[in-house]
Amino acid sequence: MTQERAGAATFKGNPITLIGPEIKVGDKAPGFTVNKNLVTETTLADYAGKVLLISVVPSLDTGVCDAQTRRFNEEAAGLGDQVAILTISVDLPFAQARWCGAAGVDKVETLSDYKAKSFGQAYGVLIKELQLLMRSIFVVDASGTVQYVEYLGEMTEHPNYEAALEAVKKLV
Repeated sequence: MTQERAGAATFKGNPITLIGPEIKVGDKAPGFTVNKNLVTETTLADYAGKVLLISVVPSLDTGVCDAQTRRFNEEAAGLGDQVAILTISVDLPFAQARWCGAAGVDKVETLSDYKAKSFGQAYGVLIKELQLLMRSIFVVDASGTVQYVEYLGEMTEHPNYEAALEAVKKLV
């Protein structure tokens, strides 16, 4: 049975239910399958040996999600090629590609969880009421262990960019 965490967060002050477990520092990163485009899928295993900064957003076409993705794109160059920055949403892959082109985002890899919501359920960020992903940040070390987690309490707030980036820098 799928775990539901009622009232685990809010959207504009209204309680929402998150589906899936709450991931904690020290947990083995759960596997997932997401889409690079409408046909090509990728999994956690495809990033083996890399430090991952996983930035989760409800939709790239909203102000905070836009700012969050742009910020990590700006920081990417300084983190080196042993780090992969993934932005995961349920936006369709062609909408993600359009947004990246318009925004000039070229260092963050956008991935879509639109098909099976595999990532959302595995990481406890699928919003039951909206079928979107809750804003959150996960940093996973090169051996696949979660080293940093931030679940936002309110969907419309910004994550702690500095803390997430500091967690990545400690691993490289």
